[in-house]
Formats: sequence, structure tokens, C-alpha cells
Amino acid sequence: MDSKIVSLRERFEDELAKIESLSELEGIRVAYLGKKGSVTDLLKGMKELSHEEKKAFGQKVNELKSAVAERIAERTEELKELEIKKEIEAMPEFDISMPANLDRGSYHPITLVQRECERIFKSMGFTVEDYSEVVTDYECFESLNIPKHHPARDMQDTYYLENGQLLKSQTSAAQNAIYKKYKDALVNDGVPIKAIFPGRCFRNEATDNCHENTFFQMEGVMVDKNISISNLIYFMKTMLSEVFQKEIKVRLRPGFFPFVEPGFELDISCLICGGEGCPSCKHSGWLELCPCGMIHPEVLKAGGIDPDEYTGFAFGLGLTRLAMMKYGIADIRDLNSGNLKSLSQFTDDE
Repeated sequence: MDSKIVSLRERFEDELAKIESLSELEGIRVAYLGKKGSVTDLLKGMKELSHEEKKAFGQKVNELKSAVAERIAERTEELKELEIKKEIEAMPEFDISMPANLDRGSYHPITLVQRECERIFKSMGFTVEDYSEVVTDYECFESLNIPKHHPARDMQDTYYLENGQLLKSQTSAAQNAIYKKYKDALVNDGVPIKAIFPGRCFRNEATDNCHENTFFQMEGVMVDKNISISNLIYFMKTMLSEVFQKEIKVRLRPGFFPFVEPGFELDISCLICGGEGCPSCKHSGWLELCPCGMIHPEVLKAGGIDPDEYTGFAFGLGLTRLAMMKYGIADIRDLNSGNLKSLSQFTDDE
């Protein structure tokens, strides 16, 4: 009986080495670990063994089953990485030295990504709102549970104007106005607040491959009864899968933002380097894309919504970084360069 186990393991390894796609891998998984699989069939011969022999043989079969499952899991990760590399290699080359085509215009890559995101969220029932780039301190901070002298303000190097207003450092500055605009429909008619508001943001910080002083975000909120983190994850994964036309590897890690509790950072595996590490992802293999979380009760109160009755989620999607991932742009500074040799490579696919 032991020879059957050895023979089956050798046959499995030979077949596994020839697998080149996830669909083929699923076939070999069913063939060996399914209800009618080869490993399961080994147990049928145990009826002829003694009690002690059954115990010993059953243990060896379980060890084989675990080993096969582990090897399939390893091969799954290898094939997924290969598919990501193929996707990256298939992306159009981003060549900043390419001569400009002055015969026609083209849309900016961020514009293309923004339109795509708007289309996706509209299909899920979200409205698209617009908001000013110059806002008040109340809109950008106080209404978001960040009072004056709060240390969280140090996280954003803000451009203040002489009249006391400021260039918005985050699209979250529109949240308060959105809640007040739609709260009556929410309370009186039971219509959930579902809105996105894309816009340009400004922060006085040093620039590098992945940081700019002017960039684009897209804020999104949903408020209703019984909204949870699972709703947030569903909408974000749906959006990313639609944008990239494939499953995107994401992770949630704890993050501090005064206007959400709990707060998270949603990261995606870097599509520039395939998760191996590069200047665009600070050599981590991950790119911070979307601060998000459950809307803080104080923020709902400021918008005139009862936090004891309603809950909601909010996210701030980095449109600039999303464009970098979609088009394989390694340096964020190219997007604001105004260099026609770079930007004319992008055309509207609509």
C-alpha cells in the first residue's frame, strides 16, 4: 500500500510540473483531492487492513493529502504572479521621449480614469458631485472632527490664503455639504446617501516618484441604516476589478483619520513592479490607494444626521495613483509636467 502512495505522489509532481494555467491547476486539484479523486481512492483499500495498519496507512494518506494541497497552493501563487507580469508586459509602453502627435488632442490619463470611475459608481447608484477647490477651515477640518490645534492637522501641509480660506487638502472637505444636501431625502424618504465627488487637492510637500503637491482624489460616501465595513470592501473591490478588468489583490490595514472610526488604509499590490518593490511603491510591493473607514459619529452629527440611527462609510480614492497603476506610469511628476510627448500617448477609448 505504501508503494501506491509513493507512486501517486510521483505522478502528481510530474503532472503539476506541466501545469501552465489556473484552469489546468483547478483540474488537477479536483483529480487528486476531489470526492472521487486519486488521493481519496486510496482510502477504499483500507478495508482489507488490520486496525493498526489502517491507522498507520490513514495517517500517511492524510500526510499526502496535505502535501498535495500545499503544492497546489504554492503553484497557485506562482501562476497568479505570472499572470500579473503578463498583464504588466501587455500594458502600452509609457515613453516620455515619444514625439508628440500635434494633429489631434487627447484626454489626460487622470481624466480617463476619473470618467471610468464615475461610470462604474453611477452603475451602482452613486451620484457624482462637484465641489470648490477653495474651502473654509470648517469644511476641510472642523466639520470632519478635526478642531483647531488638533495634532491631526500636522498630517497635511496646507496652503492657507490671506482671507483665512485654504486650498482643499482632501476631497473630504465636501462631506459636510453632501450630508446636508441629501439628509432630508435620507430621513424622510429612506433614500440612502450615495455620492462620489472627484477633485483636485493641494499639499505643500516635497515631490518624488510617488508624491506631488497637486493631485487628484475621489471622495465617496454611503449613509443608510445598518451600513458596515463589508459594504465598503464590496464597493471598492467591485470598482477596482472593473477599472483593471481583473481581480486586484488588496489589503486593509489600520489607519488613523479623525473623520472615520475605525479607519483603514486600503492598499493594492503594485502593478508597476508586480509586487516586487520599486520607487513607485517605496520598494514595499504595495501602493497606498484609498484611506477609508466608517464615518465618525461626530461627522454625521455635523451634517445633521443622527449617528444612533444611521451609519456609513467614506473613502478617499487616489485618482492620480490609480492612473499610474492603470497605465504603468512610474513617476507621478510626469502627470503634471504638461509634456505633450508623454500625455499625447493617451487617447479617449470611449
